[in-house]
Amino acid sequence: MTYNRFFLIAIFAFIYNVINAQITEQNYKIYSVKLAKEVSVNDIIEDAKNTDVMFYGEEHNDSVTHYLEHKILELLFNKYKNSIALSMEMFERDVQPIMNEYLTYDIREKNFKKDARAWSNYKDYRSMVEFCKTNHLDVICSNAAGRYSNLAGRKGQKALMSLPKESKKYFAPLPYDTASGKYYDKLMGLSGHGPSTDTVKKATPMMGMGGFNLIMAQSLWDATMAYSIAEYLKTHKAKKILQVNGRFHSDEYLAVVTQLKKYNPLLKTIVISSGSDDSFPNIDWKKFEHLGDYIIITDPKIPTTYTE
Repeated sequence: MTYNRFFLIAIFAFIYNVINAQITEQNYKIYSVKLAKEVSVNDIIEDAKNTDVMFYGEEHNDSVTHYLEHKILELLFNKYKNSIALSMEMFERDVQPIMNEYLTYDIREKNFKKDARAWSNYKDYRSMVEFCKTNHLDVICSNAAGRYSNLAGRKGQKALMSLPKESKKYFAPLPYDTASGKYYDKLMGLSGHGPSTDTVKKATPMMGMGGFNLIMAQSLWDATMAYSIAEYLKTHKAKKILQVNGRFHSDEYLAVVTQLKKYNPLLKTIVISSGSDDSFPNIDWKKFEHLGDYIIITDPKIPTTYTE
């Protein structure tokens, strides 16, 4: 690594830490849809008492959101101790052994990040992984690898069925349910999905002959994340899971939330929808209450961790 590159990385890390240090309760507001009033983070933690899975739907570059995700993970651990596990869209099922090796201090961080294909904004999630490592908590690599969602989008589920048995361990069982209804309509407005964004520029989805079927690809991601959670809970029945994903995957109880109910309808869930809005701090909660059980609106004046 050259000196200049090292210097730039150090500067970015410094700025990131300064931003995090400046975030306070003044930079976000939390609304409970059930109670129809603003609440605190501790109210969410208390509500988790009878919950199996808490979905935190984020905007991937929201500094306040990343601060809150870590805070919620820490508070959950303080209250429920080792009955907590973290599940992440940001890591794929085939890198679970690498995650486990890192959590048990067997491999170095630089090897972990490279071999686990960490997202380019991994700094936003690093504190949660390190917290789990320090406190011996499981981290579930819940997503399907991009190569499989790409194959599904190009050639459909039949192509996935022709893969070797070993490969099929890394995504949801076939056939998986595809998006329908409101979620289908939302997907029809997207042109793709990248490793750092869930909601990308609008365009007409390529659904015709020779085109990419986004519905098929995105549904594999959602089904696989849900399947990963359901499978983990089969063998860890006393655990509570904090699932972190782009808000597109859990808003309005759709996508992963819907898929999870198909794998295990008895699981109790909480859906958090988090993002910034220019109306902050004078928020009309009625505009957002359809999105989940708790709505978190963050301060748009706080710099994002990267620009889309």
